Amino acid sequence: MSLALTPAGPKPQHFSVARLGVYAFLAISAAFFLIPLWVMMMTSFKTMDEIRLGHILSLPANPTLAAWFKAWSSACTGLACNGISVGFWNSVRILVPSVIVSIFVGALTGYAMSFWRVRGANALFAVLLVGAFIPYQVFLYPLVRIFSMIGLYSSISGIVVIHVIFGLPLMTLLFRNYYSSLPVELFNAARVDGAGFVGIFRHVILPMSTPIIIVAAILQVTGIWNDFILGLTFAGRTNQPMTVLLNNIVNSTQGEVEYNVNMAATVLTALVPLTVYLVSGRWFVRGIAAGAVKG
Repeated sequence: MSLALTPAGPKPQHFSVARLGVYAFLAISAAFFLIPLWVMMMTSFKTMDEIRLGHILSLPANPTLAAWFKAWSSACTGLACNGISVGFWNSVRILVPSVIVSIFVGALTGYAMSFWRVRGANALFAVLLVGAFIPYQVFLYPLVRIFSMIGLYSSISGIVVIHVIFGLPLMTLLFRNYYSSLPVELFNAARVDGAGFVGIFRHVILPMSTPIIIVAAILQVTGIWNDFILGLTFAGRTNQPMTVLLNNIVNSTQGEVEYNVNMAATVLTALVPLTVYLVSGRWFVRGIAAGAVKG
């Protein structure tokens, strides 16, 4: 007498109305985000004569990169017609120091609040949390006056300081919650070995912070690069980021509205955060799972 063995594994899932509803919802959600991107890409490769025909979803009959070159180097962003390339390099000059400084300061304050328990740390953390949820438009006018008096208004240094200030509450929250999930025995062992505040942070905490640093970098890069109102208010005319120049191109009231140039300029402006998400998306999920929202 022999016994029939059935292969182990998950049971086959049969079709159901609930499963059909899930797939329908996912398909509609994907179409909701992908169709506008499709329209933008197809329009950017068309000539104005073809765009006037109104077939916004169709492939371009004669694809051309003329709109992309014009958006980058010769589209008018006001009185100047240098395209958005100037704004790109301004955005890079703003982005790099803002991300580095805000992450470093956020990691340092989160580390201090998690392990050193300085006096008033809870009250300071509460203030930072409140600051994270207050619309920054409330602070624009006082900050403009302050930065004008100290000579930082309309400068790269000024807009970098602004991004660091407004990024500090979120960065502190992220790093504090992440460090609170780390074993306190590592910190105690380092103190027993004679390490101080800086030594523990440099040799123990930072090497374990890679997941949350990646999460913080993704949040800061996308947030700072996509910012409009802070760049418009504090960067001045010579340091305007890419988003401000894009607005000047799209909302220009002079001459014919060149939809292909507008779409190309929009895609060019979105390339950096889009690339960050595509390249670092899996690291973002890993960082969140490693303790970014634990506390």
